[in-house]
Amino acid sequence: MPFPRLTGILLHPVSLPSRGGIGDLGPAAYEFLDFLAQARQGLWQVLPLNPPANGNSPYSSTSAFAGNPLLISLERLAEKGWLDAAALSGLSATVGAIDYEQVNRDKLPLLWQAAKTFLDRSNGESRQRFDRFCQENCWWLDDYVLFDALRQRHGNNWDQWPSALARRECPAIKSVQEELSSELAVRSVLQFFFWEQWHALRNYCAQKSIRVVGDIAIFVDYGSADVWAHRDLFRLREEDLLPEVVSGVPPDYFSATGQRWGNPLYNWDAIRRTGYRWWIQRLRWATETCDFIRLSTGLVTSFSSNSKTRSAGCRFLPKIWG
Repeated sequence: MPFPRLTGILLHPVSLPSRGGIGDLGPAAYEFLDFLAQARQGLWQVLPLNPPANGNSPYSSTSAFAGNPLLISLERLAEKGWLDAAALSGLSATVGAIDYEQVNRDKLPLLWQAAKTFLDRSNGESRQRFDRFCQENCWWLDDYVLFDALRQRHGNNWDQWPSALARRECPAIKSVQEELSSELAVRSVLQFFFWEQWHALRNYCAQKSIRVVGDIAIFVDYGSADVWAHRDLFRLREEDLLPEVVSGVPPDYFSATGQRWGNPLYNWDAIRRTGYRWWIQRLRWATETCDFIRLSTGLVTSFSSNSKTRSAGCRFLPKIWG
C-alpha cells in the first residue's frame, strides 16, 4: 500500500530532559512535538516502549505489551492530584547519561506512592477508566503484573522459581494472586498511568499532524511474561523449561564471531494451531499504540541452547505497517 512521503526524527522518550534522571512522557515530550511541527516534520520514531528485562535495553523486555513505568511523567501525575508536587522538588533536572540504579531508587517509590493514592482516592470517571482498562486488557495485563511481582520476589530467572509457579499450576497461581492482590493492583495502576499518558501524547501528535513510528522486536526475551505465560508457543525443553534453541546472527562486519542473542525461538506449529492468535494480538496492540510499525531483525540464525553451534536460520526483512 502507498505511504505519503514524510520526514521525521528518531528520538526515544528516555532521551528527553525530565526530572528524575530519565526522559518521560511529560512536558518535554510535548515541547519536542511542537518543535517537530514547527520544523514541518511528519514522523516521530520511537524504540520499543516496553519495560526492560536485561541491560536496560528497549529491545530486551519483560513484556511485549506492557509499558515501561519509568516513562511515566511525575509532573502529569502531580497535575492529576495523584502525587504531591513538592515531592518532585528534590529530583534532579539535569540532562545526561541515565543512571538506571539511581532512577529506580528515586522515581519508582514516587510512582508507587501515586498508584496507591489513586487506588485510595479515585472515583467517578477516573476509576471507571481504570476499571475499563483492566477489563479490556486482562488478556496480557493479568499475566504481566503477576510475573512482575513474582520476578521481584523470586528473582529474574523464572525457570528457577518454585516449580509450581514456574509451571503455572492453577492452585499455586490462584494462591499467589490472592496473597499479592494489593501489589498487583498497584502494578495495574502503573500500566494505566502509562497508557493514559501515552494516548494523550498520541492525541497531541494527531493535532500536530505527526505520525508515530513504533518498533517491534520480533523476538521476546526468555525472562518475559510472554514466555512464562505462553511457553507452549516457544521451543522450550519440558524437563527444565530452558530454550531448545535461541536466536542470534552470524558473523558480519560488526562482529567477527556473530552474536548470540539468547531469545527462544517460536514453536510455529503450536502458534499455527491457535490461528496465530498471540501474534495477531501483538500486531493489533502495536497498531493501537502507534501509526506505523517497524518490524526488523536482519539475518537471524538459531543456536542450540547448550552450545554455540548454529543450526538452520531464516531471513527477516524490514516491514512497515500503517
